[in-house]
Parts: sequence; structure tokens; C-alpha cells
Amino acid sequence: MPESDRPVLTLEPLIDCVRGGLEGAGWSLSGLQKTTSHEFEGRWKGDSTRSAYLFFHREELDEPVSVDVYLDETSRGLTGNLALVVDLVDLGEVPSVPDLLSELGRLGAAHLPTAYRTPLSLRFRMAAMDGAAADATAEVRFKLLIPKAALSAGPDAIEALAGTAVGAFERLLLEDRLRSVMLDS
Repeated sequence: MPESDRPVLTLEPLIDCVRGGLEGAGWSLSGLQKTTSHEFEGRWKGDSTRSAYLFFHREELDEPVSVDVYLDETSRGLTGNLALVVDLVDLGEVPSVPDLLSELGRLGAAHLPTAYRTPLSLRFRMAAMDGAAADATAEVRFKLLIPKAALSAGPDAIEALAGTAVGAFERLLLEDRLRSVMLDS
């Protein structure tokens, strides 16, 4: 069986595959952090995990966006996701949070591949507990979860998946409806 068709079973080859897909699409690695955890209690007692966080940017994009990747190797196998992270206008500039979340969901559904799980998260942060809610910063994450089938299919499949995800993210960034709520860079 060719190396490119062998399952990816450990963290380092998974990192290499994801990097290959994103860098091949023109995104540059901004940072890489690896962690190992050993002390768990409860249902995870006796387990250990090795995780990697990768951060990518595009030099030519003068916008508040990045692609963040989370990869995890546990005794139960590998998992991970790729996320387009976009800073949005302050909460006070958003007419309706439910409407914003619905619109972001529609935009993501229109661009991300339907064959994958694609969660969406919308986060708000206040600088201090006594801060004004209208000044809270906002961030949206359009995620694509790496399926077990891609891990089993091997390095070429994972690299292709990363390239597909970033292509969808780039098309999403062209949407006027998203751009209208993006933070000015």
C-alpha cells in the first residue's frame, strides 16, 4: 500500500498533512503550539493526550481573519478541526444577535462542504465584568471537523480536505453579508 494511502495514526503526520493543504493554498503558518496532558480523573483517568494548535494567515489579506487548527491525539484516536476565525464588529453595532447567528449559519452552509460536520460558534467578550455590553468584541468561527474517514484514507486525503476547507473559507470571505459585519482592519 503506498504511503499516501496508509491511515494517519499519530499527531505529527496529521500536522504535516494539514500544513501541506493550507500552505499549498497560500496560507502561511503563524504559530504552532503542542501540548501533552497526562493527569486525568473520572472517565478519562489513565488517558493521555497530545494536542497541537496551528495558526495560519495570508500576508495579502489585510483583514481580521485567520485559520486556526486544533488537532488531538488520544488513546481513542485522532480528532481535529479547521476553523475560519473572523473578528466582527462590536456587539453594539449588531442589530440582533439571533439574526446575526442565523445569517452567519446560512452563509457557512452556502459555502462549506455538506458532506462534513461544520459547527459554527459566535463569541462575545467584555474587557471587564463592569464593561458596557455594547462594547463587547465578537468573533465567529466557521469550523470543519476532520472525519475519521479522511484519517483512515491517508495523507493525500487529509491534505485535500484541508485545501477544500480553506477554499470554502476563502469563498465565504468574499460574501458581502459577512464583510458588512467584519471588523475593519
